[in-house]
Amino acid sequence: MIDVQDLIALVRNYNPRSNADLIRDAYEYGMRMHEGQFRHSGEPYFSHPVAVAAILTEMRLDDATIVTALLHDTIEDTRSTWAEVSELFGREIADLVDGVTKLTNLQLSGAQSKQAENFRKLFMAMSRDLRVILVKLADRLHNMRTIKSMRPDKQGQKARETMDIYAPLAGRMGMQWMREELEDLAFKVLNPEARNSIIRRFVSLQKESGDVISQITSDIRHELEKQDIEADVFGRAKKPFSVWRKMQEKQLAFSRLSDIYGFRIITRSDIDCYRALGAVHQRWRAVPGRFKDYISQPKSNGYRSIHTTVSGRDGKRVEVQIRTRQMHEVAEAGVAAHWAYRDGVRTVNPFAVDPAEWIDSLTDRFGEEDHDEFLEHVKLEMYSDQVFCFTPKGDVIQLPRGGTPIDFAYAIHTRLGNSCVGAKVDGIRVPLWTRLKNGQSVEIIAATGQRPQATWLDIVVTGRAKAAIRRSLREEDRGRFIKLGAELARVAFEHVGRRVTDKALRTAAKQMRLADSDELLARIGSAELSAQEVLALLYPELANHQDEVDNRRPIAGLEADTSFTRAPCCSPLPGERIVGITYRGKGVVIHAIDCPALADFEDSPDRWIDLQWREGRHPAAYSLNLNLTIRHDAGVLGRICTLIGVQGANILDLEFLDRKPDFYRLRIEVALRDREHLHTLQTALEAESDVAQVFRIRDPDLKP
Repeated sequence: MIDVQDLIALVRNYNPRSNADLIRDAYEYGMRMHEGQFRHSGEPYFSHPVAVAAILTEMRLDDATIVTALLHDTIEDTRSTWAEVSELFGREIADLVDGVTKLTNLQLSGAQSKQAENFRKLFMAMSRDLRVILVKLADRLHNMRTIKSMRPDKQGQKARETMDIYAPLAGRMGMQWMREELEDLAFKVLNPEARNSIIRRFVSLQKESGDVISQITSDIRHELEKQDIEADVFGRAKKPFSVWRKMQEKQLAFSRLSDIYGFRIITRSDIDCYRALGAVHQRWRAVPGRFKDYISQPKSNGYRSIHTTVSGRDGKRVEVQIRTRQMHEVAEAGVAAHWAYRDGVRTVNPFAVDPAEWIDSLTDRFGEEDHDEFLEHVKLEMYSDQVFCFTPKGDVIQLPRGGTPIDFAYAIHTRLGNSCVGAKVDGIRVPLWTRLKNGQSVEIIAATGQRPQATWLDIVVTGRAKAAIRRSLREEDRGRFIKLGAELARVAFEHVGRRVTDKALRTAAKQMRLADSDELLARIGSAELSAQEVLALLYPELANHQDEVDNRRPIAGLEADTSFTRAPCCSPLPGERIVGITYRGKGVVIHAIDCPALADFEDSPDRWIDLQWREGRHPAAYSLNLNLTIRHDAGVLGRICTLIGVQGANILDLEFLDRKPDFYRLRIEVALRDREHLHTLQTALEAESDVAQVFRIRDPDLKP
């Protein structure tokens, strides 16, 4: 473990005016708070915060960030409190420590809706102070460096989360070195055989062709000297995961893979960057389509560099990056360059972006999107590479790779995107699904009265375009969804003996923070909300006891005081053969005699009870789920719901499982009387020309 004097020395290497007393006090406080705690490896726990602080010194960060690293686990894992940290080290540091604590408690893997909600919290924390994320990334990096001491299942979970979330986030922030190390450490856990295989290939390649890196580095230096260009040249083999990803994307064997070596030329000025590019292209043949000029068109995180790929020595493809020293500092530190110090003062780097502006560009319009759209947008933003295209006036529009003319139109203005009917790329009319390339000029053709099509959702790639299209489609279908939502709400309310009133809907809308009751009904009709959620909000006592009331059905073979429930895996109906399974504390669970879940109880015959439904007419109160595939066309869903109502069945819930340009697949929960009622309903639905398929859902994984 690094001692306090060595840590202070690391900080003073780049910031001689650092507050050594503050760092010393934080070090001693953190050590005292974590006393008696140990890591899985057996080391004192405090060695971890110290290591995180040391990683941050490599980025030359300010005292507040270094102190936050030393204290980042105190509020969560010790008796320390925010108030105490604030009193001892100031409000700024206390808020940073609290921010890291909250991020640590976020589960960024798991259920989609929960993941999206936590992503939103992560980006909110970033918007308040980006240094919170820098500490969290350094924390994750050290945890990945020492992951071997964790349980195997925990290693896999942490590695997958690192690969999916933290590595792309580091890359999006411009910290490419951290992204590559995080990816490689995660790759080592997730696919060690593949990683070892690539390392072995590198070793054998070096034996066959010698030290290629030093040879090519020498060649580049020689060409620069001939042109009298003063520059530093560095070369390296690409990381194993980077090579593996390229092999997967291009479906190539290692022997056929090119440009597995990368070289950097660090010049003294912008002009020398372009002179160096000329020298490289004069000596080696450039590979078509592999040139990017991020100096004239910087990335949003401040990254500037020229990228080119050439056929180098012995025909081997090599990637060359050319930039100035200041550009290189930003390329290494990314957005963190904003806080970097040198010689005791904040570095004034003209290429470092303002973190607030960067966050605004990343989170623009996130507030307008629901959870799923937000998650989709964030992941697109984090993983996207960029394409630069031009308007007819010469303005530059930045899109993720794979962007289409529709994305281009929405990037200019939502109104232009909504009215887009066609596009010209470099003067030639192209389909709207065309994938745009760097440097193309795009002209959007618009028409009054044009509306976005649902099929566009499968074409566009940007979160902005997807959100705008969905919003427009919602508005277009609003009237139909309000009507359908009103019917679904009426049925749900009547099912528990209540009547839908304007006042009830207004109250529910207000509690859900929706504009009005029409917005509430529209969301019910479009399956973004269920009528059951509204019921649970207004009448929790009815919603909680609804199943209990529904399940008081006449069953022959049970004692009068024995409670029972219908098994959710098979949802048996009156008229079907049934059997009961006893549960301690749960009473009896009723299964259909052919339910696959009964196989789990074959070795417990003492728990089986022979039961049957009593004869007589039953109320339409037995719920089950149907899977419907219907044609995607105006009015179809409304007609299907009406048909279900005509058959005397109540719709309890509706959920869209899949939306395609030509069909919808949805789950509908209905309340029925018995087996004959189900047969009649299925026959009526199958006879409907707009219904492609209908079947009863039985799920053996659903446990009572």
